[in-house]
Amino acid sequence: MSAPRPVLGVGVLGAGTVGSQVIRILQSSREDFAARSGAEMEVRRVLVRNVDAPRDAPIDRELLTTDPAEAIDSMDLVVELIGGIEPARTLVLRALNQGISVVTGNKALLAAHGPELYEAAASNGADLYYEAAVAGAVPVVYGLRESLAGDRITTVMGIVNGTTNFILDAMSTKGLSYEEALKQAQDLGFAEADPTADVEGLDAAAKCSILASLAFHTRVGIDDVAVEGISSITKEDMEEAARVGHTIKLLAIAERRIGEDGREGVAMRVHPAQVPSDHPLASVDGAFNAILLEGEAAGRLMFYGQGAGGAPTASAVLSDLVAAAHHRAFGGHAPRESVYAHLPILDPGSTQTRYQIRLQVEDRLGVLSDVAGIFARHGVSIQSVHQRNDDVPGACVIVVTSHRAREADLRAVARALSVSDAVREVTSTIRVEGE
Repeated sequence: MSAPRPVLGVGVLGAGTVGSQVIRILQSSREDFAARSGAEMEVRRVLVRNVDAPRDAPIDRELLTTDPAEAIDSMDLVVELIGGIEPARTLVLRALNQGISVVTGNKALLAAHGPELYEAAASNGADLYYEAAVAGAVPVVYGLRESLAGDRITTVMGIVNGTTNFILDAMSTKGLSYEEALKQAQDLGFAEADPTADVEGLDAAAKCSILASLAFHTRVGIDDVAVEGISSITKEDMEEAARVGHTIKLLAIAERRIGEDGREGVAMRVHPAQVPSDHPLASVDGAFNAILLEGEAAGRLMFYGQGAGGAPTASAVLSDLVAAAHHRAFGGHAPRESVYAHLPILDPGSTQTRYQIRLQVEDRLGVLSDVAGIFARHGVSIQSVHQRNDDVPGACVIVVTSHRAREADLRAVARALSVSDAVREVTSTIRVEGE
């Protein structure tokens, strides 16, 4: 006769879209999760702000509490799904400092206070799991922490924000303006009433910092990521991208490369960019996420799937919870923070990229020579020039695409063009990646 399984108490902090789905799935499939982890997992308390608030899924009222001590102090495992920095930071530290392992989906918290949390976990024999913090159900955190621990990652490039991908996809496929696509995303629940964190790239930057920390074994934070959002992208930008066989995506990019001082370092950035239509990321549509990894041994790998939503994110939380329960019941630990490399953060201006710059210029002889001269004076070579007439009296539109050059030099070109007598307006500046 087999021995009875140990029973572990679980405290859930937050009962919103993801929290309610975690509780529902865990309770409805309790026997399956017990078989996988070797331990019974019993939700004993759910911390909420208001016990009377409506829930996405029904939760036994007896489980609800507004007292953090009830949801944390007597538990074997804690799941944090509150979001934001405070009170999440205080509550997670409360659990870790008692040796209670924590599963979280809070990318903002990890990007801002990751080192403090990792150290608290290590000092108290607890584990910190965060698969759900990046790309929802897509197991990229596990892939980097464990599956690719034997490789040397050189590049991480991905679409890690479903809201912005939905907006850009709607602009590309339906011809919507940015404002129209954003409203559609809000109406369908993909975008918040205040979409700033998504559309200005802050959510993607937090995730980029987490992925870079894992990939390059170096502590980085959100402030180390150069960020540009999508709110300036127009229908004309989409049309110009389509003309050359490209589409526009908000990319999170982290690279291990040699800096200008000859030392290896880490460069990170989030920005919209044109990518060729045959690039693997170009076909990622709707609210889906995808991350491309380049390893010296494994080559190119792609992780793809649903990056948001209650059930997909709950899937990642529950995966971590199964591992945490097994370690709690039978010993062992999750991989600890790996920061042995201590790589420096490289100046964003030293990044190599390409620009496509759209200009309205005076329709006169010598204008192209003036524009080309500005590029040449800043050490940037031109790959292609396309001219079109938009029925603007005395003016025409030219689209200039550069070869790869330093970000700082390309920015200097854009600034110089904006004050040139030959240029009426710099109407668009967008990077080109993936070629």
